[in-house]
Amino acid sequence: MKHSKDYLQQLRDALDALDLRQVEDMCEQFAAARERDAQIFLCGNGGSGATASHLANDLGKGASLDQARRFRVIALTDNVPWMTALANDISYDVIFAEQLRNLARPGDVLLAISGSGNSANIIQAVEAAKELGVETIGWTGFGGGKLAQLADRSIIVDSHHMGRVEDIHTILMHLVCYYFMEEVSP
Repeated sequence: MKHSKDYLQQLRDALDALDLRQVEDMCEQFAAARERDAQIFLCGNGGSGATASHLANDLGKGASLDQARRFRVIALTDNVPWMTALANDISYDVIFAEQLRNLARPGDVLLAISGSGNSANIIQAVEAAKELGVETIGWTGFGGGKLAQLADRSIIVDSHHMGRVEDIHTILMHLVCYYFMEEVSP
């Protein structure tokens, strides 16, 4: 019981530390991308990759269905054959960057999710995106890592516990999606 109470209290503390203006700014950035028909790319590893896939699903269906304007969104985590070919033939570090080099155009948006903020393939994806003129957003924890310094804008979860960082990234994902599903229509 003590562990559960402590975990939830620390989660509440990290949630209370979130800058909701940053979340609103990101929602506005996504709305602007939708308006100009820009592509939104998402990437992450492990649990962060699952969050990227979930966000693509919710923006692509839930926030787009029956709307005059739809989100053009794709999780770079979801093309397993391409990812594994790149990892096997080149390096795991380029699995997202190389996809962006084929797909991204100036004015598109990349949301890169990394609990530590230091995953090499996430850093390379953000670097490639910047070279291509793609706007970059980072979701991270653990003080932000390299991702927070490199991305155009970042939301850093105030925690050094991967579970709580991933919990809040999931909450951020739902804050974004439900903003469009419940508050905004194009």
